[in-house]
Parts: sequence; structure tokens; C-alpha cells
Amino acid sequence: MTVLRRVGLALLAPVLAVVVAVVISSAVMAALQVDPLRVFAVMVDFGDTPSQQVTAIVVVLNRAVPLFLAGLAVAIAFRMGLFNIGVEGQYRLATIVAAGLGAAVTLPGPLHVLFIVVVAMAVASIWAGIVAVLKVTRGVSEVISSIMLNVIALGIASYLLTGPLRGSPEGASIISTAEIPESGWMPALNGVLGVLGLANPPRQLYGFLLVALVVGVVIAVLLNRTRFGFDLRAAGLSPSAASASGVDARGMVVKTMLLSGAVAGLVGMPDLLGSTHAYTTDFTSGLGFLGIAVALLGRNRPIGIAFGALLFAFLDRSLVPLQIQDFPASVVTIIQGTIVLAVVVANEVARRVALRSAERGSAPATAVAGDGSAGPGQTAGGAGGGTGTGAGVSPTAGAGQRSDERQGTGA
Repeated sequence: MTVLRRVGLALLAPVLAVVVAVVISSAVMAALQVDPLRVFAVMVDFGDTPSQQVTAIVVVLNRAVPLFLAGLAVAIAFRMGLFNIGVEGQYRLATIVAAGLGAAVTLPGPLHVLFIVVVAMAVASIWAGIVAVLKVTRGVSEVISSIMLNVIALGIASYLLTGPLRGSPEGASIISTAEIPESGWMPALNGVLGVLGLANPPRQLYGFLLVALVVGVVIAVLLNRTRFGFDLRAAGLSPSAASASGVDARGMVVKTMLLSGAVAGLVGMPDLLGSTHAYTTDFTSGLGFLGIAVALLGRNRPIGIAFGALLFAFLDRSLVPLQIQDFPASVVTIIQGTIVLAVVVANEVARRVALRSAERGSAPATAVAGDGSAGPGQTAGGAGGGTGTGAGVSPTAGAGQRSDERQGTGA
């Protein structure tokens, strides 16, 4: 398969999803007697002056950073066929504990920031580890346990905010933890904008953007270029086959959820270290659930997730301009919802296209599983395509084997 064809198959699902979402959203807006062309014109209008335009870009980037991290956290579990629906509770609990402890200690600048980040990652990782332990010891579905733990995490966060970690005075309209000292703040990147010859906006560009980029690169290398990443995908495609080849499938479940939780703990850090410097009752919520949509749109690959995060951040930023122009804010919600639905359909279309291409012998058998969108229903037939265990098996045979296995299991 040529490089161009590989790129085309990779882009087919997300591009198709966005196009379908735009068409459906336009039809819904027309039915509601809202001019879709005017809506889209307002959404892409970043202002008239350079300062307004740069400010709009900074707003999009600042929102994209936590969405990217949330998408990564979800994608790590997805790559093993696990569904970590608990990112919301994991990052909210991790953020409030990190904010409380960060405000209680005094350390030199870099160490203070590192301390807060490590605490957040540890708390979220432990919380996600509960899901893994329940799954491997009691067979509890990670979907059910992570959803239930979301509720418990939010309850604990509420208790901590109004009790032991409360820093705001009695009667305050917004309850918050104590403010983190300035040594625990993440420096902004506005100086980079000046170096690039751009206007210096009133908003601060989160310095955590650089951390998110590094995390994305590390996760991409870990999942695609290491033995751990191969074992993770193999155990997800077929635990029995992976165990037969020497992979501890149960252990991989625990490791994967711990890693997913650790990344989830970073989701609240951009806002905490770059803007609010405290956890409050109006701290950004819903990022964990949006991360699921971002991961699906990006087909569980860091680069795709980055573009998905930028798209959803762009939609979030459009809320204020639309409300100023007296358009209903539900327009953005409609677009986001249709994107999620379209992604599911588009991924299935892309999977079938890749599978047919493989059956014709024009694509390797791992074309479907290798994009990171493998689900629990897939087998390990494609996992050995790039290793010695798959030697001598033709791509067509591998694809046919998976197809037969699906029919045999009723999938």
C-alpha cells in the first residue's frame, strides 16, 4: 500500500465525520429557522485587529490542551480495548488534591510545579487502578465501575472543597481551595508570540502546552515503538493468544489503566497552573467526557487527537460570539453531538474499506487494528502481522481469519 493510500485511509473517518456533522447540523439549524451560513461565518470570525485574532487563537489553544490530554487518557485504554469512562472523576479528584497540597507547601519554582503535577498524576492513577483491580480480580466491567467511581470522586471532591481543603471565607459566592503560591504557577508562553512577531494578547497562553506536546510524543513512542505498546495491543485484541505468547494479559490491564489514569491527572493542570491557581466550584468540568469524542475523532492516535482537540476547542470558543449575535448556544452542542455520532458511523465505514482492501491483498491484515481503533471485538489475528509470530501468514489469510472469527462469535 502506498503512503498516500495509507494517509487517505487514516483521514477517511475523521474527515467524513466532520463533513457529515456539518451537513446534519446545517439541516437541523435550517429546521430551527437559523441561517447556517451566518452561524458558520460568526464561528470563523476571529476579529478585525491582530490583537483580537491572536487572542482568539490563544483561547482555542488553551482549551485544546486539556482536551488533548483527556483524549490521550481515553485513547490509551481504547488501544487495549478498555473503556475508561472515568477520566472525568479521575482528573477532578486529582486536581483538587493537587491544588490543596500545592497550596500547603513551599518549594522552589520548578520543584513546586513538579510536586503538584506528580501528586495529580498519582491520585488519578490510583483512582483508575481501582477500576483495573476490580476487572482482573472480580470481572467487573470497567465501564460500570468507572462510571460509578466518577460519582464517588465528585462526591469526595465536593467534601474536600467544602471541608478540609477549603480556602475561601464563609459566605463567599465561589468556594475554592487556598491559592497556590506563585512558585507553583506555570509560566505563560506569551513571550513566544512576541518572538514570532504576533501581537501580545491580554490572555496568557498556557505554558502547559509544551508539557502536553511532550506527553503526546512520549505516548506515541510508547504505544507504537516499544514492546510495552505491542503487548498492550496484543492483550487487547486477544487476551488468550497474548497469554499463550508470554504476555501477562491481566497485568497489562492494570498497567494500562494506571497509565491512562496518570495522563488523566494532567487534564486539570493547564487551568490550575496557568489560570485559576486554585480549585473552585466553577472549575472546568466535562473535559473527561469530551475526551472520549476527541479520542474517537482522532482514531486513538496522538496526532489525530491533537486535531480533534483543536476542533472541539474551536467549537467551545464559538459559544461566546454566537451568544453575542443572539444565536442559540445549543448550535455548538448540536454540532458536537453530530460529530460524535458521525465518528461512530465513519469509523465503521473506514474499517470496512480497509478490510475489503486487505482481502484483495492490497493492504496488510493489521490495517484495521494498527490504527489504534481496535475494540474488544477484534482478535489477535492481526497482532502478529508485524512480528515473528505472524510469519508466513498472508495478509489476505489474516483478514479472512478475523472475518470468520467474527461470524463465528456472532460479532
